[in-house]
Amino acid sequence: MLKGALGVGMANILVIDDEPGIVRFVRRALENDGHTVTASPDGAEGLRVAATGHHDLIILDLLMPGVDGLSVLAALTCRDDGSPIIVLSALGDVSTRVRCLDGGAADFLPKPFAIRELLARVHLQLRHLPQGHESNVLTAGRLRLDLRTQTLHVDGQPVQLSRRECSLLAYLMSRAGAVCTREELLSEVWGYSFDPGTNVVDVYIRRLRTKLCADLIGTVRNAGYTLRSA
Repeated sequence: MLKGALGVGMANILVIDDEPGIVRFVRRALENDGHTVTASPDGAEGLRVAATGHHDLIILDLLMPGVDGLSVLAALTCRDDGSPIIVLSALGDVSTRVRCLDGGAADFLPKPFAIRELLARVHLQLRHLPQGHESNVLTAGRLRLDLRTQTLHVDGQPVQLSRRECSLLAYLMSRAGAVCTREELLSEVWGYSFDPGTNVVDVYIRRLRTKLCADLIGTVRNAGYTLRSA
């Protein structure tokens, strides 16, 4: 990604929404902000486009005919390429927001929305991609993490990570041996200034533990998590 005046990357963004007016509105704003935008009018087409190219960010509607947004979110999360997903939806109730966040969405913005707020949330997600780290390679004990390729080596064996997994592990490695609270991780990795009432941190910690194949991430009861550097 190229760096723009706002200090965030000029990104490739996929918009999946069946409302032409919303798509035109969002596309115009994103393109004026310097991004490249691809639009898909339904969930099935959105999944096909997502599978055939790289996207730095995906903006996803929930209420679509055929393959709905929740099904698209589940499929994209299972594929685990790590592209942050911002959900836009007229369904703004708490249970829907929590379901989306627990299901892998990076953020949720109810319709109708202000375009300035959407752009601010887009900027936030792009700032939290791994490319934002000053060093391209991090090391901690048995771990070596290449932020450019999102590849982790555990005792010399390669493990591929998604973007969000890479960002989370990079933060834990930068604080190896220290206790990182859930609130701290939500702020530093997901960009939340509040607790959205989701267990997304715990979900991604479990994913990392599975990929690390070792008990390198410890739980500190009633406090948070710590990466064991030894």
